[in-house]
Amino acid sequence: MSEQYILGIDQSTQGTKAVLLNHKGAIVCRTDLLHRQIINDKGWVSHDGDEIYKNVIQLIPKLLEKAQVSKEAIAGVGISNQRETTILWDKPTGKPLSTAVVWQCARAQEITERLKELGYGSRILRKTGLPLSPYFPAAKMSWLISNVLKKEQFYKDYCIGTMDSYLVYRLTGGKVYKTDCSNASRTQLMNLKTLNWDEEICSLFQVDKDRLPEITDSDGDYGVTDFEGYLNHPVPIRSIMGDSHGALYAQCCYEHGMVKATYGTGSSIMMNVGDTPIFSRNGLASSVAWRISGKVNYVLEGNLNYSGAVITWLKDDVKLIASPKETEELAWGANPKDSTYFVPAFSGLGAPYWDSKAKAGFCGMTRITGRNEMVKAVLDSIAYQINDVVRAMEEDAGIPVQEVRVDGGPTGNKYLMQFQADILGKTIRIPQVEELSVLGCSYLAGVTLGVFRSGCLSDNITYEGYQPELAESAREQKINGWLEAVGRNRSNTH
Repeated sequence: MSEQYILGIDQSTQGTKAVLLNHKGAIVCRTDLLHRQIINDKGWVSHDGDEIYKNVIQLIPKLLEKAQVSKEAIAGVGISNQRETTILWDKPTGKPLSTAVVWQCARAQEITERLKELGYGSRILRKTGLPLSPYFPAAKMSWLISNVLKKEQFYKDYCIGTMDSYLVYRLTGGKVYKTDCSNASRTQLMNLKTLNWDEEICSLFQVDKDRLPEITDSDGDYGVTDFEGYLNHPVPIRSIMGDSHGALYAQCCYEHGMVKATYGTGSSIMMNVGDTPIFSRNGLASSVAWRISGKVNYVLEGNLNYSGAVITWLKDDVKLIASPKETEELAWGANPKDSTYFVPAFSGLGAPYWDSKAKAGFCGMTRITGRNEMVKAVLDSIAYQINDVVRAMEEDAGIPVQEVRVDGGPTGNKYLMQFQADILGKTIRIPQVEELSVLGCSYLAGVTLGVFRSGCLSDNITYEGYQPELAESAREQKINGWLEAVGRNRSNTH
């Protein structure tokens, strides 16, 4: 029998990639397509769901031709996705009824503020594990229903969900309408204990729970696809995970207390807390890591709106750099006596502050502050935000974190990784393999289908490490300066 491959699709914020995994669970080929970032004059961030779906369909022939792998060699599919991005589509045709509301977008803020004023915040947190915020899909769904469906009365038969359920629906020609437990746990509509849509919470957000996709296992049966006739035979979709959950799985963080941080457009920091949820007292979210063959693992998680995106801001908006690669040398060259901090609250602050009205800004600039120092402050802001979250995790879980496993593009920046180790006071471990999100979900699909042996994932990953070098007194001084800068940029209502 010829070698079989697993096809992985990673639908992320900036674009979509497709990868092929060989029988050893190693990525052997990859291809990508970007999609538009649609930002209006109100700062609303949107994506075109039809453009994204067409990109997925285009990527598959490109990938197989590039890899020189036959269509018959594809055994199955795994999908990882940008989480919280919310889309409304027409049930009969699968076509979007509007652009998708991207996870970064805070347009639904009035909805969460109204619920907060009515006193529902603590009840929503207790049931869903998530602090009331326009970041999560519940408010985004409510906004879409009010502002799209109610204005277009002729749209009666609709579906609404996150990008995973939308892609599954379209790839299966409307035959399968499901989401996995990891994505469902991030909607703010799923009860964290029953793992079902919560009728009361859905009602508060005015979302009809019967319109939502079925919740199933991360290694569940998501139907079959031939990518609109490209493959000669349909293949099964056998794994779905939110991108950060896929990265946690690929980082082999299977044990209680293990932590990983994904540096993407934003950042997701996760701690595996085992088979019982921990409800945070420190501004973190409680979510499902995954549910595999009926067995659930939970996480504590902190989400940052802007981490890697601040480097894009430096390049595209303020034009302090021509390429992200420049930031490392510029940061090393900064004056160590400079006292500048940068708070990247472009769309408010995420965990552990959850202040959607906070503003971005530089603090502590002096006459010695120049280009190098500003770039360094922007990079440092990523590390400070992650430290805020890890500290909150240690307090919530009562577990001292020994190391943090990291992934994502910015982890290639040696200055940032050393500063991250210094400011955390912990070991940083970087896997010498890319595309952790799609690797995790694709590996799970391959194990489910019997293409990979269980445990082979760790055979393909080696790690590079960074150790803290900063004195404890200097570390605390820097952290205190950061906390002061955050306080200056927060809203008066926090």
